[in-house]
Amino acid sequence: MASSGSQTKKGNNHSDHLVQPTNPNIAAMKEDVLYHFSLSTSTHDFPAMFGDVKFVCIGGSPTRMEAFAKYMAKELGLDHPGAEYPNICGGTDRYAMFKVGPVLSVSHGIGIPSTSVMLHELIKLLYHARCSNVTIIRIGTSGGIGLKPGSVVITQQALDASFKPVFEQMVLGKPVVQRTRLDEKVAQELMQCALELLTFPTVLGNTMCTSDFYEGQGRLDGALCSYTEQDKQKYLKEAQAAGVCNIEMESSVVAAICGACNIPVAVVCVTLLDRLEGDQVSSPHEVLVEYQERPQRLVSHFIKKRLAAAQSP
Repeated sequence: MASSGSQTKKGNNHSDHLVQPTNPNIAAMKEDVLYHFSLSTSTHDFPAMFGDVKFVCIGGSPTRMEAFAKYMAKELGLDHPGAEYPNICGGTDRYAMFKVGPVLSVSHGIGIPSTSVMLHELIKLLYHARCSNVTIIRIGTSGGIGLKPGSVVITQQALDASFKPVFEQMVLGKPVVQRTRLDEKVAQELMQCALELLTFPTVLGNTMCTSDFYEGQGRLDGALCSYTEQDKQKYLKEAQAAGVCNIEMESSVVAAICGACNIPVAVVCVTLLDRLEGDQVSSPHEVLVEYQERPQRLVSHFIKKRLAAAQSP
């Protein structure tokens, strides 16, 4: 794993790995304005605000990530009557950010572009704060393939819509392809946590990331549809044969950007429906709320185990 500055040994005999962007221009900047977070290195003390962060949990909805922060406060014993969890990005409505002890909870919006913008600024934030040994985990929702709704998928590989473990984007007018890299050790630890909880079905499998919710995922209920039910089923069966357990719209860019910066990263999503059975999410609201809490419970268990291990002699 890449690092900057010196490495020191802690009592647990693990090296400190500082978060380090791959862009050499950042170190020479007199000021770095994280515009979409409404934060700046000239007006905010990043090390004081964020220097103790060890876990960053990201998800689409600001409301969901605020709820996760409050949940983590209770789980870590940091909650108390009258406690408030202010949105650190209060100067903008692009993203929301909440901090509870060593855990940062950040919204990323919907889809690859919104998530990409957030990740660029998040990684720079962690760099300016001189954070070390950080793990990033996306917690979210997805559509399952052949799984019972409410199943949780820990992503093994993030695949594109052609079932390849890559993320492609245009840079200076040319296509640039990056490998998607998720941390196998973190994924295995999360799976072990799921086995310990034994409260909801959890699988380790591939996740397909698309750039669209409707035609990009083979849905029949969008404003446009250029294929048949048979075409859709054939495509989903091909995805299933490639080991795809669920479909969402962020995992590939998360795996590519974090992987490029050598930050351990994982993706944990609950399935809201089985796409082989239909396209629309129709479960009652209270059921969906409980489903969405499942990745939070799993990741909370993982974080508490990691923190306990770090405190042991």
